[in-house]
Amino acid sequence: MRIAEIRARLRSLGALPLHEERVLRDWVRAMPHDRGRRRPDDFLPKRVRESLPLIDAELDALARVLSTHPGEDGSARLLVGLADGQTVESVLLPRDGVCVSSQVGCAVGCQFCMTGQGGLVRQVTSGEIVAQVVLARRQRLVKKVVFMGMGEPAHNLDNVLEAIELLGVEADIAHKNLVFSTVGDMRVFERLPYSRVKPALALSLHTTKPALRERLLPRAPRFDPADLVEEGERYARLTAYPIQYQWTLLEGVNDGQDELDAIVGLLRGRYAVLNMIPYNANPGLPFKRPGWDKARAIAAHLHGRGVLTKLRDSAGQDVDGGCGQLRARALDGAPRAVQVVRRLTA
Repeated sequence: MRIAEIRARLRSLGALPLHEERVLRDWVRAMPHDRGRRRPDDFLPKRVRESLPLIDAELDALARVLSTHPGEDGSARLLVGLADGQTVESVLLPRDGVCVSSQVGCAVGCQFCMTGQGGLVRQVTSGEIVAQVVLARRQRLVKKVVFMGMGEPAHNLDNVLEAIELLGVEADIAHKNLVFSTVGDMRVFERLPYSRVKPALALSLHTTKPALRERLLPRAPRFDPADLVEEGERYARLTAYPIQYQWTLLEGVNDGQDELDAIVGLLRGRYAVLNMIPYNANPGLPFKRPGWDKARAIAAHLHGRGVLTKLRDSAGQDVDGGCGQLRARALDGAPRAVQVVRRLTA
């Protein structure tokens, strides 16, 4: 279900824009309808009030938590069941954030990512994206939403932007705390500057070498890393938010001195921050996670040469919760997993 369909449903019941906003605001903030001074009996049209229990049930059915996997770092990875039996992953992040999925699977095929190994199954609707945020808010405070879970947001742009607009307008989340993560797609740079809500942008860089980038991200748009940085810089200056460049640190692949020198050439003086994330090992994939001491030394080296670098750890290391792993394990027991989803969404 898309947010536009929810709005159309409310309008068909006689809701005016302010009534739509009230119902959707209560949903995205995970708040009861009878809070505050304007209670439903006094404010909403009769047909909307009468339909609220059914509408609430339909919104609740968009996504359900099937299992929770807490990490020692304060994060928690959630396996989320959708109404048709498919599953995605969300992550409750330390410091009041949530990471959401925008696709079931992914078509980009990043060689180091478990999600991309099975290809794209389907798009996640704007309603299902927002529902992941609602699930998170029912468990803890959420002030930041990052679109870095399963899928490539640029390949589901209409649904993602519709979700971002609702979150940025009604969910009490600062626009700079809505983070759109992408491997790079011209449609992103063409459409985001004209969106009502302009999210912060995280660009997956991973290497400065065009040929290596093509091997690591085989079905990503053919962006030369230098061109990607130029597009990012334009968006950063437009929005006044620094671009976050994502770099998954792979032992022996993109951690050499040649890469570090090239990073300095690309990013020094840019309105940007480089997030270095040591690889979260996935069984069956041929990549290794560098030691933490080496990763710390790399980040310090870059910082000392004028590139604002933050060393980050992928949430859920201690529960083998790399993106796509929970879904992969659920699919290994597919009949049981589908049965659980059906029972929860019945």
